[in-house]
Amino acid sequence: METNHQAISLKSDTGNQSFRRMEKYQVHQLDVRYCFFPLLLGIVGYLTACSSFAPDEQISMENSMGKVTSLPQPQIEGLMSLEEALTLRRSVREFSSEVLSSGEISQLLWAAQGITDPRGYRSAPSAGALYPLELFVVMAEGVFNYDPYANTLSLIVEGDLRRDLYLVALSQDSILQAPLTMVFTAVYDRTEARYGPARTPRYIQMEVGHAAQNVLLQAVSLGLGAVPIGAFEDDRVHAVLDLPPDHEPLYLIPIGHPR
Repeated sequence: METNHQAISLKSDTGNQSFRRMEKYQVHQLDVRYCFFPLLLGIVGYLTACSSFAPDEQISMENSMGKVTSLPQPQIEGLMSLEEALTLRRSVREFSSEVLSSGEISQLLWAAQGITDPRGYRSAPSAGALYPLELFVVMAEGVFNYDPYANTLSLIVEGDLRRDLYLVALSQDSILQAPLTMVFTAVYDRTEARYGPARTPRYIQMEVGHAAQNVLLQAVSLGLGAVPIGAFEDDRVHAVLDLPPDHEPLYLIPIGHPR
């Protein structure tokens, strides 16, 4: 469910005018709701104050409607500077049993792929603004897919699959201990349609790195720990999480409160 975006030309004012004329007539291919969500979320982000985290508020399937959970609006101002977060970032592999609040989960997902501009642009750069990445979270309640436009989590598989994921990721304890593991996947066709098969892998690998670093720094700023993991059996991760056929798993990031 993606928007076709044109790359902004920086060569001349004429190029910019041409882009604006083209952008005016662009339409979304799959769902008309995406014509409105980016604009509304961008306005909310810039003109209103985001709500505070509720530390005791947790993702609850009982409170979700149709098994789609709405997340709190992310905050755009924090208590830690970027420089401090960069200094403190370390790979954390041991976590306590404390769960993450819905506010923390929302903030982490926003850092990875959240909408940050009324035009629909996201927190991490993407070649041609094509956004091939899809984001899933694995928690005790199940496997969820993140919708950055609606700021929601949709239940994909119900039940705790963290041990199953641990077993297909070389039995790394951090996945078993963490209350949440973020899973980045990519739909290569989205980028390949414009850039071809030769350049697409490079662009997507760069993009997932950008997004992952955002998550790691956001975790630090929230007082959480995280570790990026690339060692896993791709096909078995795909099967365990019941991913769509065109999704290729790229990165696992267990996140939690350091022990």
